[in-house]
Amino acid sequence: MSLASLKTISLQRFSLNFAANIIATLWMLVGSTRAFSWVKPTFIQFAVFALLALGSNVLFSWLAAENGSIFNEQGLVSYLIWPMIILLGGIILARRAGNQTLMFVPVVLWLVADTLSALLQSLVQFLGSYGWLPDWSYALLPILFLVLFLWQTLALLWIFFRRLRIPWWERVIVLVGAVALLTIWQRNVADQPIFKQIPVEPVLAEAALYEQPRLLQQALNSIDPSILGKTDWYFMGVAGFSGQDVFRSEINKVRELFDVRFGTSGHSLSLINNTYSWLDEPIATKTSILRGLKKIGQQMNADEDVLFLTLSSHGNENIIQLANPPLAMENLDAAWLREALDASGIRWRVIVVSACYSGSFIDELASPTTVVITASAADKASFGCTNTAEMTYFGQAFFAESLRGNTSFESAFKDARLRVNERESAMGFEPSEPQMVIGSLMETALPAFEQVLFDKTRPPVASIINDSDSIAINIAEDSASDQPAASTAITAN
Repeated sequence: MSLASLKTISLQRFSLNFAANIIATLWMLVGSTRAFSWVKPTFIQFAVFALLALGSNVLFSWLAAENGSIFNEQGLVSYLIWPMIILLGGIILARRAGNQTLMFVPVVLWLVADTLSALLQSLVQFLGSYGWLPDWSYALLPILFLVLFLWQTLALLWIFFRRLRIPWWERVIVLVGAVALLTIWQRNVADQPIFKQIPVEPVLAEAALYEQPRLLQQALNSIDPSILGKTDWYFMGVAGFSGQDVFRSEINKVRELFDVRFGTSGHSLSLINNTYSWLDEPIATKTSILRGLKKIGQQMNADEDVLFLTLSSHGNENIIQLANPPLAMENLDAAWLREALDASGIRWRVIVVSACYSGSFIDELASPTTVVITASAADKASFGCTNTAEMTYFGQAFFAESLRGNTSFESAFKDARLRVNERESAMGFEPSEPQMVIGSLMETALPAFEQVLFDKTRPPVASIINDSDSIAINIAEDSASDQPAASTAITAN
């Protein structure tokens, strides 16, 4: 049957026409020309589904928008372009076929499909916003949404091709062109959503400019000297990346653990890069890190005392990111950190690096008197860096869980590595392969140091850091390759 002979009879009730159009669209989505037998292309149906499609797309854009987003008129215009093109195509078909019934057929079918697609995307977005989807699925969602959009349009073209008996090679040419056009259009819509966050250039308040030197000096002055003849542990934490709250949260929680559970209060320092903490905490720069290490080195007894240094940020090979706009900062590289540690005079060190590719720090930081723990291998990423998380995957496993029931860093690390591996496997991630290296002299001295740290008379770890409903997860890395001869690598069991 040709398009010229296509006749559609409207049903008496609006609800029946409404249901018939949904059934027609379902047939269209599976590539069946039965859609033409069901579609009811009245102006009322066109208007209703146009409003429903617009409303469902507005809902999806609102659910997908970040906090602080506002209505974007350009996004609304960008969305309306394609249904208008479909409507124009229907008008042209109707005139050429001499059949006015065809005018609203393409656009009604497309609008119904778009409504169903947008509602499905809204449901997925809602589930994702509450963390009810597996972590691996989030990377696939943009591809899924693009496929849904292409599917509804290509299915519409396909049933018209079949009805018009267009040769297969013409179908291929048109479909390939349509895919290219639709992909470009969809990317434009993604850049111009209906609800869009207006970028705000970070500014440094005058008060913060003058407060930062005082905050750093106050933090340094609060570091007390050690007691001669007694092993004291000192803590230093660095949150490097200001754009995600998880790094600040992780460092502050670990400091709380060490101050309360392990008795480092008066011997601890935190340097935090975070958009909202300029007036509250000293920022983390190479300058502040160097001054912090030197101050701790001055207050410590090099023969008796131990520094626990932990860094949490984004990372790359031999790099820990230091970022706190609008201040321009140099990233923290492994060679510089080793030089700063050596210059401070701190001899006994336990260093935990929580960042992607953090294993690349091992070769530079390893020494006979050092323990180096990383959240991943040198060539692996780590996971869990989100604004809603309070700790990274590795931070959660090592600090919040494994240190609770262990009295040595080695056993806690092995336990944490198993926990991280189980979580990553469940999420479908490539294993991060956390690493641990113990220096030859530290291997002998560490049990005595740990006996002081893991004193059973202090409160349990669980009462300090274990907030299981809110603690989320991050990424750290470590590497077991090319270990120095003076070190012992802890490998997987």
